[in-house]
Amino acid sequence: MTRLLSLALLSFTTAVFAQAPAPPPLDSHQLNSDNTITFRYRGPGAKSVAVSLDLYAKPLPMAQDDSGVWFTTTPPLAPEYYGYTFIVDGVSQLDPLNGDVRFNYVNPADQVMVPAHPASPWELTAIPHGRVDHIRFTTHIAKNLPDNQSAYEVYTPPGYDQHRKGGYPVLYLLHGWSDNETGWTEIAHAPFILDALIHDGKAVPMIVVMPLGYGDLDFVTHGFSVWQDPAKIADNVRLYSDELLTEVVPAVERDYNVAKGRENHAIAGLSMGGLESLSIGLKNPDTFAYVVGMSSAIHNTPFDTLLPADLAKAPKPTLLWVACGTDDHLLAPNRAFIAFAKAKGFNPVAVETPGLHIWEVWRDNLIHVAPLLFQPR
Repeated sequence: MTRLLSLALLSFTTAVFAQAPAPPPLDSHQLNSDNTITFRYRGPGAKSVAVSLDLYAKPLPMAQDDSGVWFTTTPPLAPEYYGYTFIVDGVSQLDPLNGDVRFNYVNPADQVMVPAHPASPWELTAIPHGRVDHIRFTTHIAKNLPDNQSAYEVYTPPGYDQHRKGGYPVLYLLHGWSDNETGWTEIAHAPFILDALIHDGKAVPMIVVMPLGYGDLDFVTHGFSVWQDPAKIADNVRLYSDELLTEVVPAVERDYNVAKGRENHAIAGLSMGGLESLSIGLKNPDTFAYVVGMSSAIHNTPFDTLLPADLAKAPKPTLLWVACGTDDHLLAPNRAFIAFAKAKGFNPVAVETPGLHIWEVWRDNLIHVAPLLFQPR
C-alpha cells in the first residue's frame, strides 16, 4: 500500500512538473525603431543587475519585473557596433542569448549593431569585397606563445592582382592590449570599411596586414598592472618590433604583391598598437612614410625612446597622425606627445573626437585616416 501511494505521488508530481509552462522566449538585446536598445536578463535570484555598454563610463542599472526578468532601455544610440556585458551581483557575465562575442584576453563582450540608413561603412553591403587571409607562423622572437605560434591577417582589396605592375601599398594595422590579430576584422569590421572607401574612390586599393601584437604574451596574460612597469612595456615593444620587421614584413612581401619604397608603407595602431606604431614607424623612417597613433598607450614610455637614433638625418614622416578621444584617460599624454613632436621638428596632425577608449572611436579614426594614406603629394 505504501509503495502504491509513493508511486501515485511520484506520478502526480511528474505530471505537475510536465505541465509547468516554460518561460517565454527572451529577447536579450532588442533593437527598437527609435535606435534605443532594450536589454533583458533572466535572473530571478539576482540581487542586482546592470548592463555595461562600452559607450558609457558607468553601467546602466536594470530593474526587475514580476517574472524575475531584469530590463533597461538605453537612450537613442548613433548607428554603431556596441559591446556590452551584464553585471550580475557585481560579476561581469556574457549574454547567454547572444552568440556574437568579441574575443578578448581580459574582457570578452557581446556586441550588437544599430544599423544606419544608408548603411555605415562597417556594415555588409552589396559592393565588391576584398579577401581576408588568416596566416599562422612559427615565431623565433616573440615569447610565451603556445608552441611559438603567432599569426596575422591580410586584407587584399577587391580585384587584387598578384601580378599588377608596381604592386599595392601596404598598411600594417595593429590592435590594442587584450585583443588579438582578429580585432580589426571581427570587432572593427575594417575589411568592410576599406571595401566601402575603395568603392567610393575615397581610399586607394591597399593591402592591410593585421598581426598579433605581443612581443611577449605574458604582457597581456599577467594583468593590467604590467602597464605600470616601464621595463616590461619597453621589452614588449622591442620584441614585437623585431618580430614584425624581421618575420612578418618579409613574409608579407614574399607572398603578396607589395609596392616597394617607404612612400608605399604605412603603420597604424590603437592603444598598445598605437605605442608600437609610433615606436616602429618613427624609428624606421626608411621603411614607413605614414605613421598613425590612435589613443596611443604612451603614458609610461619616455617620448625620446620613440625616435630614431639619428633624428637629424632621418626623413620625416609624410604623415604623422595622432588621434585620441576627448573622454579617454590617455588624452593628456597624447597631447603631450604632440607638443613634444612639434618641438622635435615633426608636423603632427592632431585629431580629437568625442569618446572613451573604445572601438567606436578607432573605427571612426580608420574611416578618416585611410583616405589620407598613399595619396600623391
